[in-house]
Amino acid sequence: MKYITTIDGKDFTVEILDDKHIRINDKILDVDFESVSGQPVYSLIIGGKSYEAYVSPDDEKWEVLLHGRLYQAEVEDEREKRLRTAGGAGAAEGGEYHLKAPMPGLAVAIPVEEGQEVTKGQVLLILESMKMQNELKSPRDGVVSRIRVKAGETVEQKQTLLSVI
Repeated sequence: MKYITTIDGKDFTVEILDDKHIRINDKILDVDFESVSGQPVYSLIIGGKSYEAYVSPDDEKWEVLLHGRLYQAEVEDEREKRLRTAGGAGAAEGGEYHLKAPMPGLAVAIPVEEGQEVTKGQVLLILESMKMQNELKSPRDGVVSRIRVKAGETVEQKQTLLSVI
């Protein structure tokens, strides 16, 4: 089965060949992908290089925290992608975006204020989890409409931290 994965507006064709091999676009990679202690933390070895990522589903997308950067990945099988494209549906840039905690942790800093204009990629909140500080960034331009936590507060996974319109 082939999957179309969209990250930062770029599409990647991912095909799972067997337990230890995947194809991304035209490149075949040796992989080892395991959950760490049944948690949503995964150990990933690609081509002999080791990575640790926090992966969780978020509504219609997956959130992947890797090297302190939060990625939102949309994963569809080929059939779903064809149907969505044929129907003319696209990713909505409008509406309200709710930044949710990808994992439990401590809101260390919130370098934005309600009513402040933000740009895509701008840091909205710094979340400390598992002794690492992670910058959670805006996926699009907008205005911070509501901040729901304060610096120093402990947050739960999937808790809404702030909103951007």
